[in-house]
Amino acid sequence: MRNRLAGSGVPLTSSAVATAVRAEAGGLVGDADVLDRLRQVQREFLGAGALEPLLRDPAVTDVLVTAPDAVWVDQGDGLRRCTETFADEDAVRRLAQRLALASGRRLDDAQPWVDAWLPRATGAVRLHAVLPPVADSTCISLRVLRPAVHGLDSLHGKDMFDAPTAELLRSIIATRLAFLVVGGAGAGKTTLLAAMLGEVSPAERIICVEEASELQPDHPHVVRLLTRPPNIEGAGEIQVRDLVRQALRMRPDRLVVGEVRGGEICELLAALNTGHEGGGGTLHANSPREVPARMEALAALGGLSRAALHSQLAAAVQVVLHVQRTRQGRRLAAVGVPFRVGDHIEVRPAWEQHSGWGPGAEALAAMLSARGGALPC
Repeated sequence: MRNRLAGSGVPLTSSAVATAVRAEAGGLVGDADVLDRLRQVQREFLGAGALEPLLRDPAVTDVLVTAPDAVWVDQGDGLRRCTETFADEDAVRRLAQRLALASGRRLDDAQPWVDAWLPRATGAVRLHAVLPPVADSTCISLRVLRPAVHGLDSLHGKDMFDAPTAELLRSIIATRLAFLVVGGAGAGKTTLLAAMLGEVSPAERIICVEEASELQPDHPHVVRLLTRPPNIEGAGEIQVRDLVRQALRMRPDRLVVGEVRGGEICELLAALNTGHEGGGGTLHANSPREVPARMEALAALGGLSRAALHSQLAAAVQVVLHVQRTRQGRRLAAVGVPFRVGDHIEVRPAWEQHSGWGPGAEALAAMLSARGGALPC
């Protein structure tokens, strides 16, 4: 029936599928059987197939397929196995190839993996798929990136931080301190960044550079610049660092990079060192102390030496916010302040969730005071 529909060239309508079902059956077919086959075809040809109901669940952040009978989801509390299955290995491969084609990429024996974005009405989905023999069976990884629309009050209500910490975050924004939100995958970095941008004065212009349109702060003047992957011929790619350069010419009051993951760190640090105060971004790091080492690795990709990186970092970033995903939910775990020690930078804790104020609190208070702010009591 699949071959008949593909070869007919007619639009995939309910009547076309019903006609194909009856033609393949070679005899009388009940309405219930026709409807059952219609649902199967719709699942295979439209959306993400058998995975579509999982992606529509607002609590799902990841959908992973490791075998036809092994589908896993993450709803923020760890992976669990689902009841959804595929008929066989070919069904998983067909879905992976169709999703790759929908994103303008190829996935076949000559190119056995794909990394692409699937734009959707409910938020972008990042697709990664691998075909055998690179993997034992076709593996599909889908990460759902839903728009980050929470405000600080909303996150406070969800126990991401307490009321004094919320006031500290507002003070960081009001005094235009440059900040980085760091943490692991799915820890809530983008969510916190968007909430803080919602506290920016309506008179300021925010320019956000992202790979997918995640940041949607409650602010009247936000300009979003999105990257573009190369097409099938490998041409037309637009990278984050290209867009950061363009953003600098667009009169930004706040320049924000949704996620710093490559050589664009050089352009961002240069921007924060040339009068563009109050900017920010997110960075993958397991703790504030690891931020300098992580940025060294990214700066090397952009051709920036270790000494130059630490010199620019000292003047560009004033605050590091660390978020974690715990069994109780996503939490703001620490606030750090960069300090110059000899010829390198280290990040010292100003506040930690379990121990309170730390050795960096005095420096943070001095920076806020110099700009008319103060630490909360």
